[in-house]
Amino acid sequence: MKKDGANIVKAYGDRLGDGAVQLSFTLPMACSARAREAAICYAQHMGLKNINVATAEPAGDSHTFLVLYGHSNLSIDVDLLEVPEVRATERSMHEVDDLIAREFDRPLVLVGACTGTDAHTVGIDAILNMKGYAGDYGLECYAGFEVYNMGGQVCVEEFVARARSVGADALLLSKVVTQRGVHKKDATSVVAAIQEAGLRERVVVILGGPRVDHKLALELGFDAGFGRGTRPSQVASFIVDELMRRRVDPAVASPTEE
Repeated sequence: MKKDGANIVKAYGDRLGDGAVQLSFTLPMACSARAREAAICYAQHMGLKNINVATAEPAGDSHTFLVLYGHSNLSIDVDLLEVPEVRATERSMHEVDDLIAREFDRPLVLVGACTGTDAHTVGIDAILNMKGYAGDYGLECYAGFEVYNMGGQVCVEEFVARARSVGADALLLSKVVTQRGVHKKDATSVVAAIQEAGLRERVVVILGGPRVDHKLALELGFDAGFGRGTRPSQVASFIVDELMRRRVDPAVASPTEE
C-alpha cells in the first residue's frame, strides 16, 4: 500500500495488513506445558503478539519442535530496499550460440565443480549436463561452450589447476551444503585461490546454490550469484554478456550489479 509516497508492505495471513506470521523452531526442552510456555515467551521477546502454539511435538526425549502463529506490527518501505540483481539479456540456447559464433573466434571454456566436502552435484549438473533443468538444455548442449564438469568434493587447488590447464573463460562453483556457513568459507577460498593464480581478471566466476543470491555472491568476490530455479540459459547469457563487457573495457573485471 502507498502511504505518504512510500510503498509500505506488511505480512498478512488472513486479512491484508494483519501482520500474521508463522514461526517454527526447536527448544532443548522435553515436550511439555513448560516448553509451550517457553516458546510463547520466546516469540513475545521477538515482538510478536496474540501468539498461538499450533504444534508442539517431541524431537527426541529432550527437545521439542514447535510451530507458532503470531502478529507483528512491523512494516517496511520496499522502495528503500537495495537489491543487487544479475544483469543479463534473456536468450535461448540458439541465440547464445549465434552470439558466440559472431563475437568470439572459439568456443568458450567453462569449468564447474562442487568444492570441499560438498558432494551434492544436483545444482551444477542442472546447469551443465545436457538434460538441463525445467526444459532448458544444459550448457553441454551449446555449440559455443566447451564444458568440464568436475563433479563433487573437488579440492580448490585441483579446481584452479583445471581452470588454468584448459584456459577457462568462466568458473562455476556450486555450494549446496551450508551448515555453519561452510558454503561462504569454501567460496571465499576459491576466489582467493583464483586471485593467487593470477586468473581473476580474465575469468568470470559464478556462485550457485539454494542459499545463494547475487548479493551474497558479490560480497564473497564473485561476478554473479544464482539461486533456486535458475535456468541454464540464464547462466549462459550472463557469461557471454560479461565476457563481451570485459572485452569492450578490459580494465573492468569487477562484479556487476543492476
